[in-house]
Formats: sequence, structure tokens, C-alpha cells
Amino acid sequence: MSLFRTKDTLMEQLGIEIKDIKPDGTCVATMPVDHRTHQPFGYLHGGASVALAETVVSLGAANLVDLEKQAVFGQEINANHVRSKKDGIVTATASVIYQGRSSMVYEARIADEKDRLISICRCTIAVVDKR
Repeated sequence: MSLFRTKDTLMEQLGIEIKDIKPDGTCVATMPVDHRTHQPFGYLHGGASVALAETVVSLGAANLVDLEKQAVFGQEINANHVRSKKDGIVTATASVIYQGRSSMVYEARIADEKDRLISICRCTIAVVDKR
């Protein structure tokens, strides 16, 4: 997992930990539900969930391109938050739905410790040639 760094990034601030990146572009990460990821009422912030989703999607997509020649960027993301959570850990699993030359579409499923759905996100990734 040497294709990225976590120090001094949003991942570090939110406590996001990468658990697995597979050759097929699947990526799994966890994030604590605590003071760093709460909204003002003490529940998991939807924005923190979206940050977790875009993290796993971006890292999964990066694993599908030649990073010497290309970069990947989140182009669009949407999220449906279906269950609240006050504490514990959430796990995001990103899987590619469509892989093209210049874009990819991913789904990121965020679940709690009992595998109950917390949020479901869809993200379009742009694949850009480096100059």
C-alpha cells in the first residue's frame, strides 16, 4: 500500500485506516465514530462518511491505473445516509461498477460493526494523463 501517504492528510485527521486494496480495484477502510467525525448533535457526520467513501474509491481507482502516467480524481459523488451512528467503527467497501479509459464509476458501501448499512455512495472518478 505504498501508493499513498496518510500523514498530514484528511485521512489522518479522521482516523481512516486502509485495511485492504485488491488488484480488482476493491478497497476497504475503517473510520472511528468519535469526536473527530461527529456532527454537532453527537452523531456520525454525513460529510465524514462522504470523505471516507471518496477515500476508498480514490485508492481503489488508483490501483487500476499506471500512477506513473495517470492520476485519478473524484469528479462527482452522491450519498444516501440511511442509518445514524453515535460511536464505534464504520467500514467502507468500494467496488468498481464501470471502468473506462477516462472515467470510472464506483459504489462505496459504509456499514457498522453488525454489517448494517449506514450510507451508500456512488462516485465518478476522472482518469487524467499526467503531463
